[in-house]
Amino acid sequence: MAAPPDSLLLANLAKGDEVAFEALFLRYYSQVYGVLFRLLGDRHEAEDLAQEVFLKLHGQRFPGGHEHTLGGWLYRVAVNLALNHLRSAERRGRREVAAAAETRTLDGDAAPDPAQVALRNEERALVRRALADLPEKPRTCLILRQAGLSYAEIAQAVGVAPGSVGTLLARAEETFRARYLALREEED
Repeated sequence: MAAPPDSLLLANLAKGDEVAFEALFLRYYSQVYGVLFRLLGDRHEAEDLAQEVFLKLHGQRFPGGHEHTLGGWLYRVAVNLALNHLRSAERRGRREVAAAAETRTLDGDAAPDPAQVALRNEERALVRRALADLPEKPRTCLILRQAGLSYAEIAQAVGVAPGSVGTLLARAEETFRARYLALREEED
């Protein structure tokens, strides 16, 4: 038996059908979580924001005939939530506390070298800063590609023709690389 299309599930969700919501959740959760985890680098934060994405879906009403845009809509919401999360100074502080807690081990083995942990955290922060400096569309393309989405899925998420995704990605990678190197030089 074929799975019902997104359009039918969305129509049923609009009528309050929780089974339809569960089906959409199960269909898209792993991809949404993957995007968030790659952006945030923290399993718990990614899970929390993935739930927030689906809460937004639960309250969203889509016009009929637009089932092909649901995946793109979910990815856009996920990326925007993650970027807002990363910009929050309060939450940034919590991530640093969590990173420090990572250095402790549960099984009594020696803790990782604090210098290595600091370098890894600095590198992550540098990558995130370089990404944050990119315009929204190229940034979203890079993030979604790193999350393993196809060109067609990326095109859906950013609202472009699938044939233009390759060009967008190439330009985004070039811009990211230049910004990353500039930030790295500023740090040295």
